[in-house]
Amino acid sequence: MFSKILIANRGEIACRVIKTAKRMGIATVAVYSDADARAPFVRMADEAVHIGPAQASESYLVADKIIVACKQTGAEAVHPGYGFLSERASFVEALAAENIAFIGPPADAIAAMGDKIESKKIAREAGVNVVPGFVGEIRDTDHAVEISDDIGYPVMMKASAGGGGKGMRLAYSEKDVREGFEATKREGLNSFGDDRVFIEKFIEDPRHIEIQILGDKHGNVLYLNERECSIQRRHQKVVEEAPSPFVTPKMRKAMGEQCVALSKAVGYHSAGTVELIVSGADMTGESFYFLEMNTRLQVEHPVTEMITGVDLVEWMIRVAAGEKLAMTQDDVKIDGWAIENRVYAEDPYRGFLPSIGRLVHYQPPVEPWTDDGSENGRRGVDGIRVDDGVYEGGEVSIHYDPMIAKLVTWGETRDEAADLQIKALDAFRIEGLGHNVDFLSAIMQHPRFRSGELTTGFIAEEYPEGFEGAPADTQLTRVLAAVGGVIATADADRARRIDQQLDSDFYAPGDWNVRIGEREEGSTTHEVRLVEDAITVDGEPVVLEMEYTPGEAMVDVALFGEESAEPEATYTLQLSPTRTGYAVTTRGATHQLRILQSRIAHLAGHMIEKEPPDLSKMLICPMPGLLVKLHVAEGDEVQPGQPLATVEAMKMENILRAEKEAVVSKINAGEGDSLAVDEIILELE
Repeated sequence: MFSKILIANRGEIACRVIKTAKRMGIATVAVYSDADARAPFVRMADEAVHIGPAQASESYLVADKIIVACKQTGAEAVHPGYGFLSERASFVEALAAENIAFIGPPADAIAAMGDKIESKKIAREAGVNVVPGFVGEIRDTDHAVEISDDIGYPVMMKASAGGGGKGMRLAYSEKDVREGFEATKREGLNSFGDDRVFIEKFIEDPRHIEIQILGDKHGNVLYLNERECSIQRRHQKVVEEAPSPFVTPKMRKAMGEQCVALSKAVGYHSAGTVELIVSGADMTGESFYFLEMNTRLQVEHPVTEMITGVDLVEWMIRVAAGEKLAMTQDDVKIDGWAIENRVYAEDPYRGFLPSIGRLVHYQPPVEPWTDDGSENGRRGVDGIRVDDGVYEGGEVSIHYDPMIAKLVTWGETRDEAADLQIKALDAFRIEGLGHNVDFLSAIMQHPRFRSGELTTGFIAEEYPEGFEGAPADTQLTRVLAAVGGVIATADADRARRIDQQLDSDFYAPGDWNVRIGEREEGSTTHEVRLVEDAITVDGEPVVLEMEYTPGEAMVDVALFGEESAEPEATYTLQLSPTRTGYAVTTRGATHQLRILQSRIAHLAGHMIEKEPPDLSKMLICPMPGLLVKLHVAEGDEVQPGQPLATVEAMKMENILRAEKEAVVSKINAGEGDSLAVDEIILELE
């Protein structure tokens, strides 16, 4: 066994590997860029080596710097995590030349499977079902159009070396191919150093199923069941679960055996994942096709660990050290259900635009996971596990992936795991930047998610106009109104004490008018009354149990029936004071509560609402990013939908388009400029 390993990665996955290595008695070395000097993984490691500037291309992606760090510290092996150098065969070969072990698969397997064109040929030869498409070099855009016409629309254009949802474009027509082919090539070159593209048929109503593979250097390869990863946005996974609600035992066996055959065909060892696409319209489940093989640890590996009891990181290390697998295929079981939600720094209320900045408050629902080596330990605290690599006061940088944390829950059933997700998301406090916690909670509550009828189009189909928060039912609305009255009374009581108005006849008011909703239109208004220990909402009693001290940011509330001993429902509410009340976040939405004393509430109708300014004459940068391309010049006439500028943020290109017919009157930024959110790129008239 190794005595010291280096982790050639950052963030939560670096923390994850360090935790298991420590339990195994292995010393750890972290490498870090300027941006990560204070990151948790740097503090957790036994040693840390600085390797360069914040840009990954000058730090984490420079193999020579990793090798120098190994030599400096005496590290005998390197764990690459995921992303960065994890699937670069040349890195494995460079390590081998220096007699440093790679905790992952052999270089030739990485090379074969990392090239999406070559991998499809190998998969076909190994007897694996493959999606119809063009496997070969594509000369130019005209050739891409010709190929797409032959395959039949819709088609998917993919960067050959791509991954993580990057370098992918869906085309429904020749126009889409002509517009997207060059962008796909650029993303492939910028992110992976390879601008080759391949094109394949896009499967309608697809489900994304992946099989976890684990092999050793002695020819043993197992499949550790499947994961359902169908809920995606822009081909980036958002929710993952194991097992899949769609896969039957027969399908699981057929998929698993094909994936094992593919792994053996390339001499695979270590952990890896074979990604499959299944037509949701085929209820037999027999029409599954090979997409790609990820020759590394997956982001979503914890859900597999939770249901199988197998520690994938530990076995990657053991296999790299030459050990045989200590289990057979018959030993691989399914115990319960696990769901993982990726908590991203992005704003779902603004079209999921990337968000960067300081984590002013960061309070996960439970302490981040600690590896104690037990199966229950891998399931976190009471079935809730948080894998993260951030800290309160730290920054989410523009240079790296926007994932803040992974929230993983385990339950005996799928519904139990989903209910735990809702509970944990309610208690996940993040302030200082946009995040997708509300959106994740809304998905967990969605009837279609609960039914298990998932496809990769779930988000686009269920939120076609964007996300505006999960709707509140009547019960939640009554709870919000009652809580609004309670906290307003408590705040008023505190205010009178601070003002030293201690006359025994002076009481804090108990009659409140609570409007739920930001504006009059679409809101509901409730009369709340507090008399001693009784609360009524619109004249109907509401029985709550809660403790609140003015200034608290989070409060737990239990709702009881009039004569019930057990609560009908429990809620965790996050409170943020506003000018006329509170913003209350719970159950997948932020609700604006305007709370006024009943005796003066009618006066609010005389207040003039401020109209928002007209910004339609400006192209405003919706997120921090790099201006990659300006598509127009001053004086150009533009039509609705015409591309105006392309901004790269969080390693993705975003095309900004004209909303109406206009003329470009002034350009305020140039290609290559770094833009702040809401910065004006150009003006229109």
